[in-house]
Amino acid sequence: MREGYVRDRRSPKPSSDAASRVMSANKGKNTSPELVLRKMLRERGHPGYRLHFNVPGRPDISYPGRKVAIFVNGCFWHRCPTCDLPIPKSNTQFWKDKFRKNTERDACKAETLTKMGWNVLVVWECDLCNRPNEIVDGIVNALEGARTATVSEIATVSGTRDQQAYMH
Repeated sequence: MREGYVRDRRSPKPSSDAASRVMSANKGKNTSPELVLRKMLRERGHPGYRLHFNVPGRPDISYPGRKVAIFVNGCFWHRCPTCDLPIPKSNTQFWKDKFRKNTERDACKAETLTKMGWNVLVVWECDLCNRPNEIVDGIVNALEGARTATVSEIATVSGTRDQQAYMH
């Protein structure tokens, strides 16, 4: 392990120094997809967002006055159903547990905000890369009054998360 490295003990010992560097370079705020989306929203005339607003789940981008919460999910960490990325080959049980907890936490955040009257939108990293204008159109529709974004290919999830639009 590199000099000065202090492991937090919540995760297994990295298999190599390279793996450790790659994993520690990941960040939770101001990710590339978030920055791209924020820029596009500003360009479309919707600059009044708040970052990590102090409501349950701390959405990546929120419009508190309109009660719209936007989560920008990375496909690997949040287990994108379209990408269906493989689980790492080492420490597989750790990763299975971690991903399960991540998806459960995502669902809990969305449910809590929905019960509070928020419109919860989830934007997947791959969709933001592949069809950014459609994604931003869906968000703009939600911001301009629609309870759920109505762009083609956006599925509204039923059940307790019926007001949550997945941008897929």
